Amino acid sequence: MNPPQVRRLDATAGANTGPNDGAPEARRWSRRKSARPQELVAAALELFVERGYAATRLEDVAAAAGVSKGTVYLYFANKKELFKTVVRENLVPALVRGTDLVDTYEGSTPELLRELLRGWWGLIGATPVAGLTKLIMAESANFPDIARFYHEEVMVPGDELFARVLARGVARGEFRALPANPTTTLICAPLVFLMLWQRAFRIGSDVDIDPEAFLDNLLQVLLFGLTAGAARDTPLPPQAGPYVWEQIRDEMQEQARLQGDARVDGSPHDTVRHPVRAVRANGRPTPAATPEPKPKRRRTGRAPDDEDFA
Repeated sequence: MNPPQVRRLDATAGANTGPNDGAPEARRWSRRKSARPQELVAAALELFVERGYAATRLEDVAAAAGVSKGTVYLYFANKKELFKTVVRENLVPALVRGTDLVDTYEGSTPELLRELLRGWWGLIGATPVAGLTKLIMAESANFPDIARFYHEEVMVPGDELFARVLARGVARGEFRALPANPTTTLICAPLVFLMLWQRAFRIGSDVDIDPEAFLDNLLQVLLFGLTAGAARDTPLPPQAGPYVWEQIRDEMQEQARLQGDARVDGSPHDTVRHPVRAVRANGRPTPAATPEPKPKRRRTGRAPDDEDFA
């Protein structure tokens, strides 16, 4: 007995499909696959900031990105590596651009310091990325490995960035000679406070802090303590046109857009398909993904590691 005509027609239709039939569908899935690492990183950033490190599970990240949990392991060996990629893709690029600005800036050092303070707020402090700082402060005791990573990847380069600004000002006769440590900490600490105010301390407060006014006053306090010679008695000129950091922001957004277009086109130069293997700190390739271990049972007297909460 012959099978139903409908099924035979379906089979015939599939067999007679031309070489270009279904190409848009194939391209759609190819585009979707190439965008998955970025979708996972974006979903992870949102969940890490909202829930914290311990409470964020890989299956939740997968669900938020619209993929299966197994897909996460195609790109990230574990939650710790995913977190590292979130930091490297959202914080490190801004620090790199800041370092480049110090090397190429042609204005005075007080003006450079203003650019950096406002750039930090515009690129980091006023964005969801600022929530990572709160996460580290809240959970570093339970997860010393990620705290150490954050210190090496973010805090140390940030201190070195401002140390170079101080050295530049001294060399040009614009700043007094002060030790980089703890002067760089004195510069960065108010910035950290402003992030924490926006994300924690302001809740329930009867007063608020205007970030723009905060940065302006911070700059004046710093310059009064740092400047020397004519720079001490010379007020900063009004800003004409956009700040350099705003141009940097636009360039970074354009670069991200072009990289996204390249991934859609299947460019062979796309280096973001396997982000963990490409950016490991020690320069060695990341081992192949392994199945997620089962949660370990907590033992009294032992600090938990991140795998306890994966």
